[in-house]
Amino acid sequence: MSTKLATTDIRGQMIVLGTGTSVGVPMIGCGCDVCRSTNPRNRRTRCSVVLGLPEGNLLIDTPPDLRHQLLREQIGIVQAVLYTHEHADHIFGLDDLRLMQFHLGGPVPLYCEPAVESRIRKSYDYAFQSAGELHPGAVPQLTFRRIGLEPFDVLGTRVTPLRLKHGKRFDVLGFRIGNIAYCTDTNAIPPESMEQLHGLDALLLDALRPSGHATHFSLEQAIQVAHELEPRQTYFTHMSHELEQDATNAVLPPGMALAYDGLRIALA
Repeated sequence: MSTKLATTDIRGQMIVLGTGTSVGVPMIGCGCDVCRSTNPRNRRTRCSVVLGLPEGNLLIDTPPDLRHQLLREQIGIVQAVLYTHEHADHIFGLDDLRLMQFHLGGPVPLYCEPAVESRIRKSYDYAFQSAGELHPGAVPQLTFRRIGLEPFDVLGTRVTPLRLKHGKRFDVLGFRIGNIAYCTDTNAIPPESMEQLHGLDALLLDALRPSGHATHFSLEQAIQVAHELEPRQTYFTHMSHELEQDATNAVLPPGMALAYDGLRIALA
């Protein structure tokens, strides 16, 4: 297969690809004002971001809306993927990476913890079996790079993993890259991770809805975390249809706002 690469140079930027909860906004079958809104910033695909680093594009998570997100932002190549955790809304767009092997000349490196690797190997078992008589591009070519809590380098940039709690049952990762941090799918940040989240230019933080939840920060809880950490700017993500974009932004403290699909943040 021969393809001519068409992509946008996003070096020096983080692009927020998706800001929605696991069911997205609008929700299927919902007739609420937010789900029926004509404001494009109330339309939230599943959570993901991409960073334009010195040696390529680093994608965080592969949500089910990945193809749409990459086409929308005119991003034609991903050099590496970093995973927060193994839930369906964060991994089930992985097959959309099948074309990357032609642009990269080899497999896409996936940086993740062992639990994420195990889930991917089960859910995408066809990608790890013998190719046999399959034609090129029939399955994604992938290679795993296991990570833990130690900082590591990818695409010319140091990444610091941060342990987050996603309810009582799940440990997930947030990431600090320079002076930007991405902390989605969490309702508790351990003290050792909080210590590594000071001095930020931008914090992207989970804020599911106004009221509490078993595995996600409420908006009020997320605001409290932002007050404690004092980043220059906080953006809230992983949002449900209970948060209307303009009305919520109007009552947020200074330096805080709801993120939106397509938001671009400069990397220091």
